[in-house]
Amino acid sequence: METTSDSLRPLIDSLNFLLPWPWIDTADYQFRFLFTVFFAGLLIFLYTKVTRRRVPLPPGPPGVPLLGNLPFLDPELHTYLRELGRKYGPIVKIQLGRKVGIVVNSPSVAREILKDHDVTFANRDVPQAGRLASYGSSDIVWTPYGAEWRMLRKVCVLKMLSNAALESVYKLLRREVRNTVANLYRRSGSAVNVGEQSFLTIFNAATSMLWGGTVEGDQRDSLAAEFRKTVSDMTGLQGRPNVSDFFPSLARFDLQGIEKQMHKLAHKFDTIFENMINQRLKIAGGEDGESAKNKDFLQVLLEVKDAGDSKTPFTITHLKALLMGSSVQRTLVSIYCICFEIFQW
Repeated sequence: METTSDSLRPLIDSLNFLLPWPWIDTADYQFRFLFTVFFAGLLIFLYTKVTRRRVPLPPGPPGVPLLGNLPFLDPELHTYLRELGRKYGPIVKIQLGRKVGIVVNSPSVAREILKDHDVTFANRDVPQAGRLASYGSSDIVWTPYGAEWRMLRKVCVLKMLSNAALESVYKLLRREVRNTVANLYRRSGSAVNVGEQSFLTIFNAATSMLWGGTVEGDQRDSLAAEFRKTVSDMTGLQGRPNVSDFFPSLARFDLQGIEKQMHKLAHKFDTIFENMINQRLKIAGGEDGESAKNKDFLQVLLEVKDAGDSKTPFTITHLKALLMGSSVQRTLVSIYCICFEIFQW
């Protein structure tokens, strides 16, 4: 009686002729057959994976191996991207090392991305410097879209940017501007560094909005100088091209030393925040009715943290990350506000 192996022997002999395996016993037909089928299946899988149709990408300028379009980027980046849009269309692909960048040059397409499909494009590729400056992407700018981001947005919109909070901030800002103008008036007839005085006003206004306290005398000047330098260095590091961002596999080596420098700057900010938080906790119980009415951002955030949320809690890390972002952003925004107030005073 003919068995199954006997009926498959002609096929096995043909496969053995096409794919001979000299290290396998010739008499072991079944094992040779199974090994041949496995090897053929592996080849088919690899071929399918290599030749699989990739997701089509928009047109873009040709690049060089490994670096892509990095060597051809113009320092005037906005004009460079505009010219690419004129040549390749409203959506352009540029290869930045191992990262693929998509440039949108059409208002209608930008509106569709940012408004109609905002959730799809909500997440961002966090640079290494930005990750360190935001306590591991814990602020509203770099946090991925989800429950945590919605919680941070709720805190910012309802607690920090409400009409009552902005009205309180406006009073603090107006007070600092008037103090500066009065100080300049008292020093009339003597030389005054307007740039330094303007920054001192911005510094006091920003810190008043954040934690309600101002620094006086010589300590005020020295702390303002340190704060300005720290903000300037941190902003410069976040805007500097970083090899680790274009080639993530090299991030562990920190070839440019940007992460090391950012660690030091973030530590300086963290020390300031810790001191202000401890100071706020000490004086929180002794505030009068007027002070309680004019809450600063730190006091508001501490109350949010203490209130707690069982699903998505607001932690001290979130608090510091929001203060970190506010320290830099509000210092810049305050320039316009203070100039406006000076002319209104």
